Amino acid sequence: MRNGRWSVGQPVPTLGDDKTSIREVDSFYNFWYSFKSWREFPHSDEFDVEQAESRDHKRWMERQNAKLSEKARKEECTRIRTLVDNAYKRDPRVLRRKEEEKAEKLRKKEAKVMAKRMQEEEAARIIEEERKRKEEEDKKAAEIASNQKKLREKEKKLLRRERTRLRTLAAPISSKRLLGIVDDNVETLCSSLDKEQLSSLCDRMEGKEVLDMAKLLSEALDSDHKLKDEKEDEKNSKPNGSVAMMNGQVPYSSSEKKEKPWAKEEIDLLRKGMVKFPKGTSRRWEVISEYIGTARSVEEILKATKTVLLQKPDSAKAFDSFLEKRKPTVTIASPLTTRDDVEGLSNGNVPATEPLASDNSNLPESSSQSGDSIKSDDVAAAANSNSSSSSDQDSWSAAQERALVQALKTFPKETNQRWERVAAAVPGKSVAQCKKKLTLMKESFRSNTVTEKNEDLQEPANHEAEKGKNPEAPAGNGNSSTRADEDPWTEAQEKSLIQALKTFPKDTNQRWERIGAAVFGKSVTQCKKKFASLKDGFRSKKPAV
Repeated sequence: MRNGRWSVGQPVPTLGDDKTSIREVDSFYNFWYSFKSWREFPHSDEFDVEQAESRDHKRWMERQNAKLSEKARKEECTRIRTLVDNAYKRDPRVLRRKEEEKAEKLRKKEAKVMAKRMQEEEAARIIEEERKRKEEEDKKAAEIASNQKKLREKEKKLLRRERTRLRTLAAPISSKRLLGIVDDNVETLCSSLDKEQLSSLCDRMEGKEVLDMAKLLSEALDSDHKLKDEKEDEKNSKPNGSVAMMNGQVPYSSSEKKEKPWAKEEIDLLRKGMVKFPKGTSRRWEVISEYIGTARSVEEILKATKTVLLQKPDSAKAFDSFLEKRKPTVTIASPLTTRDDVEGLSNGNVPATEPLASDNSNLPESSSQSGDSIKSDDVAAAANSNSSSSSDQDSWSAAQERALVQALKTFPKETNQRWERVAAAVPGKSVAQCKKKLTLMKESFRSNTVTEKNEDLQEPANHEAEKGKNPEAPAGNGNSSTRADEDPWTEAQEKSLIQALKTFPKDTNQRWERIGAAVFGKSVTQCKKKFASLKDGFRSKKPAV
């Protein structure tokens, strides 16, 4: 270790042997890799400073000698580093440690690969078990569904058997129509009763006479109708959501009072108040409540800002809001038109009756549900009768009367804002004038109808008087034959007719034939006439518009 004598750090570590610990080996090589030498190289000086001619020449020689010494020092350090590198590469202790590290790294890598493989195998095993479990569950579900299907088919088969049994037992009853029972009644029972009920009914009917079996079927039909009526009453009472008062008790307590709905004026004031008193206003909601002035609480106002104000306007009510907000149109009556109308009324002429009748004949037919639809002939008669009483009212031209009739047909009585729309459709007339004109037309129409009825009643009386004077006159007359055709209806027959109308709705095939079969002692024509008379009587009871 001759190179160690020039080392700055002393003592110099030894190389050791094969049994030296790896820590000492690392300490040895670390020392020589960071080796610092104090060795100088004077023999490499090329210039002698003592022979310098001047001070500058001397300094130049010193710089050249320093360069040469630095070059020799670097060559020495390179030589020592090369020596240490060769020793480190060939040191068996270092090589053994590298092999151990390499083996350890390879072992860790293999362990990692093995762990990943085991994890994949475990995941595949879990997936396979899940697949098998699902297959088993699907198999069990398919078996359960198959068993349920078989059970349903069995129940259907038993139900068909019971229905066939009931039809067989009821065949002699329906063929004779005992107690008004027909095949449709039997089919109704077959469709409404379940298997147990059908079996019980058939067991009770077996071994009895035909009349007793008919009574049992009639009782079953009555109970079925009652059950259906109860269900309909329950359905009709549920959607309204209203709580009826029972035994004089109020359904809502004082703390559960229903909130009063917001009027349109209150909503407008709320919007204006929120703009007038923006965020940051002291006691903002109390101030807005006082601004509205309808004793609304702060909670109601806050709730309205989240519900009422966020509601979008209904497009169907756009025309209604337009009618409410629009300004009334100012109409200026023409003096020439007024003078012509007054002259025509004073001369006793009836204006625009024939054109009205001719034009109204081309108007489209309105629906039978509109209670305000007026026939063109009736309107013409009303115009003729009211020509004398309209002298103190605004004159109505033929075009205005046609527009009123058309508007009444277009907007039936259940239309929202009906009279505002009618007045908007009639040029130059207000809502009050349109209502008054309709009242006059209706009164005239009723008076004409009463007159026609009196004339119709007078004709049979005159005919009877003539018949008394001339006994050989033929007895046949249209009115007498009509009265002879109308047979009296008992209360039981009327109830049977009403029940048959409920049982067989409008879409039933051969409805009136079935109704005629259900009503004892009446034909199809008689049932239709009775239904028309009941419908006319019901309409006459409705209050007039």
